[in-house]
Amino acid sequence: MKKNKTVKIIDLGRKSYGESLAVQEKYFNDIIELKRANRRNGTSEPTNNFLLWVEHPPVFTLGKSGKIEHLLVDQQALAEKGIEFFQTNRGGDITFHGPGQIVGYPIFDLDNFFTDIHKYLRFLEQAVIDTLTEYGLEATRSEGETGVWLDVGTPFARKICAMGVRASRWVTMHGFALNVNTDLSYFNHIVPCGIQGKGVTSLAKELGGEVNTDEVKQKLIKNLGILFEAHWDAT
Repeated sequence: MKKNKTVKIIDLGRKSYGESLAVQEKYFNDIIELKRANRRNGTSEPTNNFLLWVEHPPVFTLGKSGKIEHLLVDQQALAEKGIEFFQTNRGGDITFHGPGQIVGYPIFDLDNFFTDIHKYLRFLEQAVIDTLTEYGLEATRSEGETGVWLDVGTPFARKICAMGVRASRWVTMHGFALNVNTDLSYFNHIVPCGIQGKGVTSLAKELGGEVNTDEVKQKLIKNLGILFEAHWDAT
């Protein structure tokens, strides 16, 4: 099958987690169905790739390997604070999504790029690391802990970007959440990603002022494009 490295960018704006998940699942299922049809019919119709941008209203999401006790408030308290809660089918533990955060959901057919889920995760991390470097921040990975961190190996280690993905037939969904202008107080209600004793930060906090999220998205697109050798369709 001819590899299609074009990625269509779709900005969903501000949309609830449930609505966004439905959009993801539609694209995800459409790609898988085409792959099945190609195999069934002996055809080689190219599959699509998408990158969804979204900003969620306040919501805690718990991955399939997560522990509910990492949510530190009960359902009534969540309702009073206007925070939604979802158990979802991505990897990882519990995290927060909310205003001021860039959430990227790449729905890639990895048969168009490379069939290695670990390499895929490392490329997502690297795109964020390279983007933060452009803001003068020295970000890195933390051994055994998916995502992007600052000051790893010190008492000041703090996470700036969470990640959790799902893949089936080499098609991906879910993705990464980069704290840009995020209200970090929400993270006090969870054990972020199930990791005890480490802090959470944002680009705005590190730089001492609000950051243009559209500018950050453009840098992420550039860096993802370099790593995945992707072509972008923003129409």
